[in-house]
Amino acid sequence: MISRRRFITIVAAATALPWHATAQTSRWRGRALGADATIDLMGAPTGALDAALTMIRTMEKTFSLQDPASELSQLNANGGGRLSPHMAALLHEVDALHHATGGLFDPTVQPEFRALAEGRTPPWESVAWEQVQLSGDKLKLGDGQALTLNGIAQGYATDQVRAVLKEQGLEHALISLGEYASIGGPFRLSIEDPHHGAMGYRTLENTAIATSSPSALQLGDKTHILHPKHNAATYWSTVSVLAERATLADGLSTAVALMPGKDAQLMARQAGVDLTLVDQDGDLTSIKGRVG
Repeated sequence: MISRRRFITIVAAATALPWHATAQTSRWRGRALGADATIDLMGAPTGALDAALTMIRTMEKTFSLQDPASELSQLNANGGGRLSPHMAALLHEVDALHHATGGLFDPTVQPEFRALAEGRTPPWESVAWEQVQLSGDKLKLGDGQALTLNGIAQGYATDQVRAVLKEQGLEHALISLGEYASIGGPFRLSIEDPHHGAMGYRTLENTAIATSSPSALQLGDKTHILHPKHNAATYWSTVSVLAERATLADGLSTAVALMPGKDAQLMARQAGVDLTLVDQDGDLTSIKGRVG
């Protein structure tokens, strides 16, 4: 991959909480799955950060497309194989999301993305999640198929790191591995559109948020979020999804970019998420689908 598939447009505008004035905080900065990453900890128990970094390394060994030795790279090279528990869990979630979005979330676009990035004619016939055989911990890809999980793996990794930190006893933390998830809160985040700038704020409190901006990277006349039915059009300049889990927020922020407003509204209700949509003219629409 010559670039991260999605442009990260959501930035921490303020993480000031009442306990920040008296409690010790620390921040780790690094890279995870091709994106800038940060972990903000408050009162971290000994070993908490080490446990989080160990999980990040596991996620990279599992889902990286840049590492030819990663599990995903090997599955693509071999046309499938036996799956690790993390890979099996995420691919079954992908299968559910594919069906929930009417096929708009489809990770088999990887050969098309690579072809477009290299200036070649894409082999559209291989875009079909229906050709993938997934059963338990076994995967078999169709002829010419390869997977990209860049539209959901960052969210899954964020959820896994949050789970590790909770196990370590953390009560307040903000994790950003391309997507954001919080333990405790509130954390105030700014939504940024690459063309229209700051568009507003959202608050995380034991929740997660993911943002996609399709036009942040162009592949010829197509955006980097490819429509599985070869449609070059996307409906939104930026899509931000607030959900309980970063995995769901990440996957939906990719798929909703390809949905008209009426379908996006229905998706928000069905999935129980809040959407912030910025159209090409810079107009903002908020759709509340979460309960509470």
